[in-house]
Amino acid sequence: MSTPPPPAHHSAPDDLRAAVREALASPATTATHASRSGLTSDLTIDETLILHSVEWVPRDLVIGLSVQSVPSAIWSWGSGEIELASRAHARAFEHAIARLHAEAVAVGAHGVVGVHVERRILASHIEVELIGTAVAPADASAAGGTKVFISDLPARDFALLLMAGWRPVALAVGASFTYAPRRAVGAALRQQTQNVELTNYTAALYTARSTAMERMQRAALDAHGTGIVDVTITEGPLHFAAHAIGFTAWGTVVAPAASSRTIDPLTVVSLDDAVSSFDVAPLA
Repeated sequence: MSTPPPPAHHSAPDDLRAAVREALASPATTATHASRSGLTSDLTIDETLILHSVEWVPRDLVIGLSVQSVPSAIWSWGSGEIELASRAHARAFEHAIARLHAEAVAVGAHGVVGVHVERRILASHIEVELIGTAVAPADASAAGGTKVFISDLPARDFALLLMAGWRPVALAVGASFTYAPRRAVGAALRQQTQNVELTNYTAALYTARSTAMERMQRAALDAHGTGIVDVTITEGPLHFAAHAIGFTAWGTVVAPAASSRTIDPLTVVSLDDAVSSFDVAPLA
């Protein structure tokens, strides 16, 4: 009876040692890459992939907070702008943006996208909370020397902006709180049973709007931007001071990066699908 041949060796010892060394090195390399690039973000999966498509990567989740006190007596009846409240609101945003900016710089980011703005306006204080994802070019030298930007644009819109040859610059904010003056006693009594416009509230809202928009636009000019996009507006009376009107606007300041260009639309769903025909007679 013949002796069976010895089993064949599919890999040489040198190949096996190389495979082991590669396997041992992979976890360390992966961990180093993760700590260097940062993978914590509030971006969705498709936003992350879109970000990678324009050769940018998330760095970390960054936060900026500020709480500014407001003297309670300022909400009493009066006329004109409630300047102490407007200044407190401006400082709250200014400090929150500065802290968000500092966290982005600390993780080596070139900007923050998808910033969520949370505000609480109370009788005693104003709270501002900013949360976003710090991002940077995949090639660290691609945007060297540029100032770190803050933007409330989602990653999808940020990528579209870059593709069109534009860039986000900063987050611009403008706010104004204005008294709605009392109506005369006689006018109030005469109008109790009538449908009339409350001109004091209308005028106060227009005044607050004009001042807030001017401040936001001034912030954009100070940041050397050429426009503001994705503007969010909040307005109306305050629950603790119905005789005061607040108007706030914020958005992303943008500027041309180089030469702007037109983006051709891409067909995602085919428009040439075959039309299914059917006999309408049975439906009669």
